[in-house]
Amino acid sequence: MAGPVHGSARALLAALLAPALVALVALLVAPARGRGGRDHGDWDTAGLLPPLPPREDAARVARFVTHVCDWGALATISTQEAVRGWAFADVLSLSDGPPGAGSGVPYFYLSPMQQLVGNLQENPSATLTMSLAQTNFCRKHGFDPQSPLCAHIILSGTVTKVNETEVDVAKQSLFIRHPEMKDWPSSHSWFFAKLNITNIWLLDYFGGPKIVTPEEYYNATFQ
Repeated sequence: MAGPVHGSARALLAALLAPALVALVALLVAPARGRGGRDHGDWDTAGLLPPLPPREDAARVARFVTHVCDWGALATISTQEAVRGWAFADVLSLSDGPPGAGSGVPYFYLSPMQQLVGNLQENPSATLTMSLAQTNFCRKHGFDPQSPLCAHIILSGTVTKVNETEVDVAKQSLFIRHPEMKDWPSSHSWFFAKLNITNIWLLDYFGGPKIVTPEEYYNATFQ
């Protein structure tokens, strides 16, 4: 006699808990909005990553990599006494524009408190690299991050603070891709900067890097 009673009680308990469990699962798998996540939606999880342009069109592939990447490694010349004159690389968040509307210009949000910024103040020359390894592209195709098939670009030039006429463009480009930047402490004296590109190397296939001129790069579309 006790078995059916206990079974009914368990069924009732499960029915009562089901909505709470569904809500908990939804919370755990939902994008991290308002908590440092991307309000615009991640390229991969939202299924918005455009197809890679034909590899023979190097300029378009280079623009594609710049646009879909949210961060890169920027190398500067160190001013720290222990390694003065050595290469010094750090990871920076970046954006060339809202998803689907990239300009090709890598914008940064920097603070004088960053060692890298101290390096740039003495020597603005820098090299930036970005890789599709940070997207789902290489994982989906089974490409190792070091494989040329996992396309990456190397951009050299100078990093400069954007002028007043370009501040709004830089701000929109960065804040839509990195919304938590809006809440970074003002005491750090953040400012907008960009890489003025002078040289471009693309590695997206075997046989060595492809040289892309800035003119070819900016005249190309990534889609």
